[in-house]
Amino acid sequence: MSISRFSKQTILNGFPKLTTFWDQSTTLTFTANYLVVAAGGGGGYGGGLGGGGGAGGLLSTVDNTGGGGSLETALTLNSGTTYTVTVGNGGSGGTNALTSNAGQGGSSSISGTGISTVTATGGGGGGGSNTGGTAANLIGQNGGSSGGGGENGGAVGQPGTRTASPIQGFTGGVGNSSPTYGGGGGGGAGGAGANGVAAGAGVGGVGVSVSITGTAIYYAGGGGGAPYLRASGTCAGGNGGGGTGADANFSGNPASTAGGTNTGGGGGARTSGNGAAGGSGVVVISAGRVATSTTGSPSNPSTGIYIFNGDGSITF
Repeated sequence: MSISRFSKQTILNGFPKLTTFWDQSTTLTFTANYLVVAAGGGGGYGGGLGGGGGAGGLLSTVDNTGGGGSLETALTLNSGTTYTVTVGNGGSGGTNALTSNAGQGGSSSISGTGISTVTATGGGGGGGSNTGGTAANLIGQNGGSSGGGGENGGAVGQPGTRTASPIQGFTGGVGNSSPTYGGGGGGGAGGAGANGVAAGAGVGGVGVSVSITGTAIYYAGGGGGAPYLRASGTCAGGNGGGGTGADANFSGNPASTAGGTNTGGGGGARTSGNGAAGGSGVVVISAGRVATSTTGSPSNPSTGIYIFNGDGSITF
């Protein structure tokens, strides 16, 4: 067995020492996927026939994003930085096209130092209709996905315009005039709202499926337009929380339904009655690591995944 020998000088001077240490002031970065869904617009009021509410805009880095575009780019986050999450509230249903058109949904976002704010735009409210109203009352509102057009006394409403940059949804449908009345469906994240059709209305545009939480879920379906003398008295919203349009003249006086909570679905429109509210939005952050602190009580179904159903913040 060999034995190492050290000179007297080496012993006196000391052995070599490690002089390079980790600089604790260096910021550690990592990537995080996200889903940001804005709130849906409200369904249109029907003095005649209202248009369906548009779905909230949808931006996603996994599976699908809204409007048929390319997936968004994952965020580069910094350890120790607090990021603010905003979740939009659903737009109000229309109560009278002359004075209270359906409301636009609230926007949802992720913001913080060192990143470009990610903002999904709220869905457009559905066009309304009321005797004595102007043509402008019939037009669906602009939004992440736009609201469908209404109809009244043979006058037809066009849909609003979808948000163009970044694209995050589709447009609503056109209202249909006499004698085959029907309100246009609200646009969805995955497809346009249908135009009003004979003895019916336009169904809401379909949403998109995203599995960022570990489960494939449809979000951001458009609200159904208001039907007239349709066999069922209702018109379906798009898959993804879109509310149902309804005809108050039908037997049983069916009510339109609101967009799904935390789906960003558009509200259903009404014939001869008030439209329904849009659904609230949602924000999901998937970072693959545990947060050091959060506010707003996000749910945490598995490690590193945080679901915000309301406003809050997160720090890693």
